[in-house]
Amino acid sequence: MYDVRGRVALVTGGARGIGFATARGLYDRGASVALVDLGAEEAEASAAKLGDRAIGIAADVTDRDAIEAAVQETVERLGGLDIVVANAGIAPAAATTRAMDYDAFERVIEVNLLGVWRTVRAGLPHVVERQGHVVVVASVYAFVNGVLLSPYAIAKAGVEQMGRALRAELAPHGASASVAYFGFIDTEMVRDGMSDPVANALEDSLPAFMLRRLPPSTAGRAIVEGIETRAPRIIRPKWWTAHSVLRGILNPLLDRYMERDKRTQDAIRAGDDEHRVTGPKIVAGGDRR
Repeated sequence: MYDVRGRVALVTGGARGIGFATARGLYDRGASVALVDLGAEEAEASAAKLGDRAIGIAADVTDRDAIEAAVQETVERLGGLDIVVANAGIAPAAATTRAMDYDAFERVIEVNLLGVWRTVRAGLPHVVERQGHVVVVASVYAFVNGVLLSPYAIAKAGVEQMGRALRAELAPHGASASVAYFGFIDTEMVRDGMSDPVANALEDSLPAFMLRRLPPSTAGRAIVEGIETRAPRIIRPKWWTAHSVLRGILNPLLDRYMERDKRTQDAIRAGDDEHRVTGPKIVAGGDRR
């Protein structure tokens, strides 16, 4: 067990959703927490809801200097850094790779993959020194077909690989890392994404049990428990664990199904309209999930 009492944690995308739920869980267990998000006012307001061991810091995770400054501010104000939770993420409007806006596609990769890398890299010297823990937030999209959301799936698959490598690389130092995989969590990003008619059409082709939304508190609690047990994987809902383990068998079958299923193909046709997405629309418009 890794006792988080007296530890210092930094959580990106910390002002709301999964990030805030994680920060609250760590704070309630005795950790000091830096909530990092795009807007200073929102980050500070969320920190104030927790108490005097929490601070809010404004930083864009795609800006290396900004995230390094956020780490340094955390160390100076809270006395160190033991835990990094790289949670910040965005999603594009649903569209095929052919129809998706160039800037939207690349922005998702920039935030969801390179933003995680920059966050982790900035915090690693402190985590190693204090034998702490890193959590990178991936998604079940790391191992399921990312149809109509390909940059999101690409980024999350990359985050999974980063987390797995980190786990092995940190072991000689007495530190550790987890990869978190979540299905549909009831966050602003998911609500905005599912309001899109193309996303709705794809949603209609999936079994209802796959679409059940869990509250952010469930995801946050899972991350905190994963940190306390230094778990290699954090998966919610838990039934996705079976899919992850059996992905080599299930994914070829599901890919073939998507090629033939009429409802899926109708959704793809709707998302293939190059004129439907006219600009770099980003769901939830900020570094949060």
